[in-house]
Amino acid sequence: MTPMLRAAEDTRRSAPVAPPTWLVVALACAGQFLVVLDVSVVNVALPSMRADLGLSAPGLQWVVNAYSIAFAGFMLLGGRAGDLYGRKRMFLVGLALFTLASAGGGLAQEGPQLLVARAVQGLGAAVLAPSTLTILTSAVPAGAARARAIATWTAVGAGGGAAGGLVGGLLVDGLSWRWVLLINVPVGAVVLAGAARWLVESRAGNGRRLDLPGALLVTAGLATLAYGIVQTEAEGWASAATLVPLLTGLALIGAFLAVEARTKAPLMPLALLRVRSVASANAAMLVSGSAMFCMWFFMTLYAQNVLGYSPLGAGLALMPSSLAVVLGSKVAPRIMPLIGPRTVAVLGTLLAAAGFGWQSTMTADGTYVTAIMLPGIVMMAGAGLAGTPLAALATSGATPQDAGLVSGLINTSRVMGGSLGLAVMSTIAAARTAGDPSAGALTAGYALAFRTSAVLLLAGAALMLVWLPPRTSRE
Repeated sequence: MTPMLRAAEDTRRSAPVAPPTWLVVALACAGQFLVVLDVSVVNVALPSMRADLGLSAPGLQWVVNAYSIAFAGFMLLGGRAGDLYGRKRMFLVGLALFTLASAGGGLAQEGPQLLVARAVQGLGAAVLAPSTLTILTSAVPAGAARARAIATWTAVGAGGGAAGGLVGGLLVDGLSWRWVLLINVPVGAVVLAGAARWLVESRAGNGRRLDLPGALLVTAGLATLAYGIVQTEAEGWASAATLVPLLTGLALIGAFLAVEARTKAPLMPLALLRVRSVASANAAMLVSGSAMFCMWFFMTLYAQNVLGYSPLGAGLALMPSSLAVVLGSKVAPRIMPLIGPRTVAVLGTLLAAAGFGWQSTMTADGTYVTAIMLPGIVMMAGAGLAGTPLAALATSGATPQDAGLVSGLINTSRVMGGSLGLAVMSTIAAARTAGDPSAGALTAGYALAFRTSAVLLLAGAALMLVWLPPRTSRE
């Protein structure tokens, strides 16, 4: 063999083999499923955690909030880190941190240990989540194939939130509350091994450094704002415990915007907010997420506190809704090329609003089919239809070097919208219930929350119709 032929043969042997696209999509979706699942999976385990670790009522609330605040606060930082240092690297780092923290939480012997573990879990999720969408969009070419991949990612994310009650109920009833967290360890290890073997590294940093002042300001601002939002449920909107962190968070975000306008290599180029698809899709995600996220929370409470379902029974009762969101997410990319992503997003939001309006007619003696199953299917089918085009529009307006940041931004909008919406709707429901623990009073509070969410979704549909571009920038 001549030297030239031998060199060509060596090149062929050493060239990396691109993994199958379906495998990349599966790994990215598995990471997304884990981080979204852990937002809700601990809810049914809270009573058992309190009894075992002696947690106070505020401490119990922070089992959920520590994860959500860290998740929302570090999301933009995680997205930009993926752009600068590598999406695969940040996927592996985030997943490893998430898996180790899950083990620490499952083995915790005291309340503070559990809270620290949940906060570290949220940090790992914030590093991992933006990379899942960026890896997916980098592996799948623009067009119908990418729309289907984003639909799968949307469905898996929504399904993770929906499956939390069922998975948590099965683990708590069959094993113990610790397995709500420990189950992440073997699953995370398998995904970690697959990602290390099959994912291909990509980055678009062009030698830039991380904007440390901007990263610190936006992380502190989002975390403080999320803390203030969480405080509204316990302290009310007018108390100092709520207003101080809310105003401080807004001031820090204002300082972040001022720094970004002056720095040469900003964490978030403000020009992104002038891109119509990015700005409008994130605003729409914030509004729709603030209405839709509370559905699982109030439906679970209604099933258990009013209709008398067990935690596992409540999780099973919501399975048709979980399947509906997956179905809606898979239908969306099929009709987006025909009528456009904006129209699909508006129709999905209107369908969800109809479902929320139907759910607001709930009664204390409602039957499963008409009080839970059918309105839940309508709500979540609409949510699945709307989520896919919003994610597609948001990511289509990004340049390759900002892809991770935009992925982090759309996740941040969804998480912050959900946190804000849940705090507002919980306050509305509690005000209507006025401390009355009877089934009728609780139902009236839940119904008012669903009615308010329906109105908010109608406003969101109007916003989408006016502001969203009719097509993605690549169509």
